[in-house]
Amino acid sequence: MKLVPLFLLAGMLAVSGCSKKAPTFSPELVSKAEAGDARAQNDLGRCYYKALGVAQDYNEAVKWYTKAAEQGNAEAEQGLGYCYYCGDGVTKDYNEAMKLFAKAAKQGNAKAQHNLGNFYYKGIGVAQDYNEAVKLFTKAAEQGNATAQYALGSVYYNGHGVTKDYKEAVKWLRKSVAQGNAMAEFRLGSCYYYGHGVTKDEKEALKWWTKAADQGNAEAQYNLSQLKKLKSK
Repeated sequence: MKLVPLFLLAGMLAVSGCSKKAPTFSPELVSKAEAGDARAQNDLGRCYYKALGVAQDYNEAVKWYTKAAEQGNAEAEQGLGYCYYCGDGVTKDYNEAMKLFAKAAKQGNAKAQHNLGNFYYKGIGVAQDYNEAVKLFTKAAEQGNATAQYALGSVYYNGHGVTKDYKEAVKWLRKSVAQGNAMAEFRLGSCYYYGHGVTKDEKEALKWWTKAADQGNAEAQYNLSQLKKLKSK
């Protein structure tokens, strides 16, 4: 039976929004932003980017992220960096994205640390450097960033920039699945299926694959369909 391989990538770039409570679009927020409040400018940019109480407008998002980033707001630097990465409201520019992620990461922004780590892991606009990627993933994961925890589990599984360690991989995957990360749920299920870092347990594998599949994870959905075909024979 052909199943999806375990770990191909360290994880996708995180979305620009932060994990804190979403801001609410309001005349008061606009007034604060127009008065130069950096936090309000970032929140207003986020409202426009994610259509939170206002029509989605990437150009407006970039405008307000830029104003906040120019004042050194780390969340805005991260958000603006993601806009440059995706080409949302600006021309796609990996170099500019990396500069902004680096600024935010230096201030301790976990999402930016993870995103910058991915640039080093995948060699986007910079020479591939697994060691630097691991450093950044670790900083973000230790702050509780679920995507970085998944990425760190991935590098320990693959032995990229660290000594291969299945148990350490499972440790970080568990932290990520505790926050509902679908990619980590799929990978943890695969660890149980193959007995990597844990006792082999198909029932436990199915549990995690099902959780991931319920969140729309295509890899988990494929593996479940393959198992179903096998058992129907």
